[in-house]
Amino acid sequence: MGIGSNGSAMKHRVTKELYAYWLNIRGQRRAPERSEIEPADIRTILGDTFILEVAGRNEYRFRLAGTRVCAVYGRELKGKDFLSVLDAKDRASVSTMMASVVENATGIVLGLVGRSDRGVDLPFECLMLPIHQSGQGLTRILGSLVPMDDPYWIGLHPILDQRVSSIRLVMPDEHAWSLKSRGHDPIVPPAITMTLPLTFSQKNGDLPTFQRKVAHLTVFEGGKQ
Repeated sequence: MGIGSNGSAMKHRVTKELYAYWLNIRGQRRAPERSEIEPADIRTILGDTFILEVAGRNEYRFRLAGTRVCAVYGRELKGKDFLSVLDAKDRASVSTMMASVVENATGIVLGLVGRSDRGVDLPFECLMLPIHQSGQGLTRILGSLVPMDDPYWIGLHPILDQRVSSIRLVMPDEHAWSLKSRGHDPIVPPAITMTLPLTFSQKNGDLPTFQRKVAHLTVFEGGKQ
């Protein structure tokens, strides 16, 4: 099986814009500094972004959450655990991949399906990227959360539960990938789409070796390009 195409990792404009911004301030490093993130630079998408604090391997608390992110759930998210907004059966797998964000300086793109208090399903895209906190290492995650549709009821009827439909692992490589000229979408690094539930082994920062498959999802396995 092969790696997904350039555009397969990120679909939404907000996701691509935040990723382009992160790449730009990151430069040649593993991750940018928290202090380098300027809200004014991403003001048009600020309401869709968040910052998580790594409180433990299985706990990722919201430090900041944009107004549109909070509106999705109908509540203030500061101090809440990101994993708590996910379906219980998906939390272990997502937690494992979030650990890769901070341990291996990778990015992940989650495909989510949220269900409102009225029982209506809505697809979401969620991006997570590592950022460095001075004196603490890679203990913060910069992310975005956006619905793939724009129903009138967002902010009126909260999302109560979200299940994971896909996880895509993004491996930034400044030698093989770059941004298009200003005003155009970034060229997105390849992604690996994984099944849930999953288990994997990993050595020396290499890509995971997948060991399980669920029939209703597709796995794309591959290495760095």
